[in-house]
Amino acid sequence: MKPGHGEIVLAEGDVEVPEQELKLIEAFRHELDQGMWAAVPTEVPGGKRQAELVKSFAEVPRDAERVIFFPRAAGGAPVASS
Repeated sequence: MKPGHGEIVLAEGDVEVPEQELKLIEAFRHELDQGMWAAVPTEVPGGKRQAELVKSFAEVPRDAERVIFFPRAAGGAPVASS
């Protein structure tokens, strides 16, 4: 990660430690609830950058180093209920 390039650490932890895994799941769910998409970077031969979209924490590979959250296209955030 490069400081100042839009990357922010939201949560860190070890998925093998139950308390830390729970915090990671909560952080993941919070971002999705805010209308964000989630993706896991994948390695591609030739140095090409790719990522696989994930819709739940269970889809994140256990050995993933990071999950990237990014906003949906215009109008993607959930509508606030009154």
